[in-house]
Amino acid sequence: MKHLALLLAGCALSATAMAQTPTEAPRVSGLRSSTDYGTNTGSNSRNNGFGIKGGFTASNFRGDDKKNFGDEGIYNTFHAGVYAQFGFNDKFSLQPEVLYSRQGFQGSNPANTAQTGTYDTRLDYIQVPVLLVYNFLDNVSVHVGPQVSLLTKVKEGDRERKIADDNNVYGYSYNSLDYGLAAGVEARVGPARVGGRYTAGFADIIQDQDLSKTGAKTVSDIKNGMFQVYVGIGISN
Repeated sequence: MKHLALLLAGCALSATAMAQTPTEAPRVSGLRSSTDYGTNTGSNSRNNGFGIKGGFTASNFRGDDKKNFGDEGIYNTFHAGVYAQFGFNDKFSLQPEVLYSRQGFQGSNPANTAQTGTYDTRLDYIQVPVLLVYNFLDNVSVHVGPQVSLLTKVKEGDRERKIADDNNVYGYSYNSLDYGLAAGVEARVGPARVGGRYTAGFADIIQDQDLSKTGAKTVSDIKNGMFQVYVGIGISN
C-alpha cells in the first residue's frame, strides 16, 4: 500500500510538470524566447524592467550654415545612463531613458573671434528619449521616438563658455533646449543588449547671433546629429 501511494504521488507530480505552461516555467540563464511569454502584460513579460547602458557617440552638425564652418568633422565621445521598459505584450513596449550625452562637432567657426583655427565644440546634454520598441524578431527590435535634451555645459576648444551669454560678448549664445527624433536597432542576448541609434536634433544649436560682432557669415542654422553604439545590462529583466 505504501509503494502504491508513492507511485501515485510520483505520477501526480509528473503530470503537473508536463502541464506547466512556458510562462510558469522558471527562467533558465535569461535566454528565454519572446514567444515563451505569450501575450502577458504583467511583470512576467520579458519587455518589462530596467537597466544601465552606455557607449560610443560620433556626433556632428547639420543645417544650411554648415557650409560656413571650415574643416568640419566628427567629434568622437561617449554617452551613459539608465533605461526602463514597460511591455504592452510580447511585441510592443515603451522605453524611456535618461542619458548623459557628451556630443558636439569639430570645425573652425567664422563667428568665434576668441577661438581660431579648427577645434572641438563640446556640448554636454541630459537627454530623455521616449521610444516605442517593436520586436520584429525573437531577440531583435527596432526603436523609434522623440527625444528632449537639456544643455548643461559648453566648451569651445580650450575655453569653457556660458550657455546663455547675457552681454552677448561673443556675438552668439547657445540654445539650452534641444528636441528631435531617435531611431535604431537593438539585439538582446540574455540580460545583455547591444544596439545602434541615430538621433537628429531639430532645434538650432546657436542662437541670438549678432552679425555686427561676428561678421557677415551666419552660424545660427546648425543642428545636432549623432550616431550612438551602446551596450546595456538589464537589472530586473
